Amino acid sequence: MPARPSVLYVTDLAYPARGRRYCDEDILLTSRLRADFDLALCHPRDAAALMDGFDAVVVRNSGPVIHYREAHDAFRARATAHGTRVYNPLTGRGDMAGKQYLLDLTRDGHPVIPTVDRTEHLHRLPETDLYAVKPRDGADSIGLRFFTRDELAALTPPTGPGPGDILVQPRIDFRYEVSFYYVDDTFQYALHAPDPERRWVLEPYEPTDADLAFARRLIDWNTLDHGIQRVDACRTREGDLLLVELEDLNPYLSLDLLDEPTRDAFVAAMTASLHRFLDTTPSA
Repeated sequence: MPARPSVLYVTDLAYPARGRRYCDEDILLTSRLRADFDLALCHPRDAAALMDGFDAVVVRNSGPVIHYREAHDAFRARATAHGTRVYNPLTGRGDMAGKQYLLDLTRDGHPVIPTVDRTEHLHRLPETDLYAVKPRDGADSIGLRFFTRDELAALTPPTGPGPGDILVQPRIDFRYEVSFYYVDDTFQYALHAPDPERRWVLEPYEPTDADLAFARRLIDWNTLDHGIQRVDACRTREGDLLLVELEDLNPYLSLDLLDEPTRDAFVAAMTASLHRFLDTTPSA
């Protein structure tokens, strides 16, 4: 009997996410993936030391990298040097590589919340009452603050972060947020938050063809051949979708909110994707 592929599954089971329980999602996923793979779980701080003994590393709900930047950089460097198979692959252009993509997409005219990284570039943004300011390497709303344009003008060293350390966006008056979930380049399901003040109170969402075309545009831009991605967008008062975040490092999936057939279909899609990634044969 051929050996089963072995997977090191990276997760922070104790991370206190607001409105979400990372541990429940990863307990569910690993319990199902064990049908096809030999699995071991580890904290992201331990991944670099442990990964050499496995066929692949799957990075899931590992929490914001800002909390363990040095360990994450060491993991990426070692995986690259050793040719370790990491799922998602480390070539992602979205959140995996930081927030530069928001600037790139703005510059290239994609449907994204307009973003600059210097207060002297505020003239490139539409006029609004308030502007959102967050650390360039932030995540999970860490360090998010709101300022008027006049207040932003004072955000220069030593009173504020230096050029390139922050991201500035106009505060958008949106109707709701919606997320599109993909395995490889295949759409799986969508969820939305009808109340803008309750980001993680999500409900099933039936996307239109235009919605899927919007999400596909961002998935195609990212060029990941394998892996799980979440496209987060907001619906403006005018009815347009604007990208909020392209999460390709460790997107939370809200699997607990799905009906059983949709959840089963997602797990099957992820299992098949991992087999393709490893070039192995699924269990009978």
